[in-house]
Amino acid sequence: MSFRVLTAEFIHESNTFKKGSTDLAAFRAETLDLGQAAIDRFGDVNTELAGFLDAGRAADWSIRHVVSAHATPGARVSRDAFDHIAGLICAAAREEKDRLDGILLALHGAMVPDFCEDGEGELLSRLREIVGPELPISVTLDLHAIATKRMTGEAQIFVSYKTYPHVDMRETGRHAGRLLDAAMRRSIKPRTLRVQVPMLDEANAGRTDVPETAALYESAARHEAEPGILAVSINAAFAEADVEEAGATVLVTFDAAVAGAEARAKTIADTIGTRIWEGRGYVANTFLTPQEAALTARDFDPAAGPLIIADYADNPGAGAYGDATALLAALLDAGADRGAFAPVIDPEAANILHNHREGETVTLDIGGKVDPTFGGGPLRLTGRIVKLSDGTYTGDGPILGGITHTFGPTAVFRVAGIDILVVSLPGQMLDLQQVKAFGIEPEALRYLVVKSMQHFRAAFEPIAGKVIVCDSGALATPRAELRPYGRVRRPIWPLDRDFTPAVFV
Repeated sequence: MSFRVLTAEFIHESNTFKKGSTDLAAFRAETLDLGQAAIDRFGDVNTELAGFLDAGRAADWSIRHVVSAHATPGARVSRDAFDHIAGLICAAAREEKDRLDGILLALHGAMVPDFCEDGEGELLSRLREIVGPELPISVTLDLHAIATKRMTGEAQIFVSYKTYPHVDMRETGRHAGRLLDAAMRRSIKPRTLRVQVPMLDEANAGRTDVPETAALYESAARHEAEPGILAVSINAAFAEADVEEAGATVLVTFDAAVAGAEARAKTIADTIGTRIWEGRGYVANTFLTPQEAALTARDFDPAAGPLIIADYADNPGAGAYGDATALLAALLDAGADRGAFAPVIDPEAANILHNHREGETVTLDIGGKVDPTFGGGPLRLTGRIVKLSDGTYTGDGPILGGITHTFGPTAVFRVAGIDILVVSLPGQMLDLQQVKAFGIEPEALRYLVVKSMQHFRAAFEPIAGKVIVCDSGALATPRAELRPYGRVRRPIWPLDRDFTPAVFV
């Protein structure tokens, strides 16, 4: 029997402290591909869609893929954008309703539209109204999901990534697809149990290169081999979303037809949740000030490879503006040359540079224009234009391999021995081609600054002589107390420290 399955990807991580809005143009600039166009672009790379297609081929499904919609993490999603993309998915569900056997969705889990706090729960609720209460819905989530009660009440199956840097998207899609197939065949009766931990996020934000955190995900994988336990998802959460249900969660998808599976799921979730809570004080990163990072860069010997400096707090992948200047200013003040700084997201500066030619010397203001209170204001710099580009690159690393994106109009601007990658469209550093495509060769440098928290490690750590992490005071600073939370349920770590409950539902 060939099942009819509806698939879609609708992915955004929303930083509610960020000014502005993530509108439909932001999705179009990143990814808004319909049907076969999405399959052609993402169907055989490391994406959830590729995993869905793998599962479908193995089970001989008939698949209708509606849309792949991704936007770089940023401000809350506008109602127009949400309604447009959700509307595409819901309209397809209505069209397919009478012959539909299941729905398979790639979501993030931390999407916050401007009209509610739970974009994924809203989408799932709209779909449930169309397809009824019994149709199996299987969902993949990012490891940084804020998994809500509404979400787990509307879909039966949840499978989250188990790696950070995220390198298991395709396998996560396959896993969710296999479970959906079993549910459609009625060989399992899936349900998902949820436990929440009173922490804004796991102590190391789910870093699976930290042994203590990796052990959590390893235990989750082991539990999935137990009778009746179908998926164990540890969601480290996203501290930059100020919503009532913010916080780390453990989801256990179990087979309700197996005696004792629900009780075992609760034990697993409580045990992992308690381990997350008990590890709340252990943070693996050492966060340097911009001045400390700059002096390290100035004096670094790159014989074994360049120094990689992660500008953690200005990570566009966490919704930061990507234009903070505190670290760049410190590098210039320290006289740290033979370096590169990637990127500064400043479309105004990129446009000015594109009105000149390569080789020209230009004076202009760079960075710090959106909110100088987070990470520093604009720098008036004089330098030489080394390269101008349309910003297109194709990744070749573990995360972006084979995927083409663009930074929009892009320039490499050399100031006092530092090559500054000035771009128009947001994006965090995930792949070596994000600098190499523009003539910046990391192996030839003393140091390279990357705007990223953790994902950079997949591609950049293998070439590094050393990696250090800087808190530049930008919007994604690890000092959560600097952000004005008002919606999160209290008490919650680390905003509150003197309380005893370990886990709550």
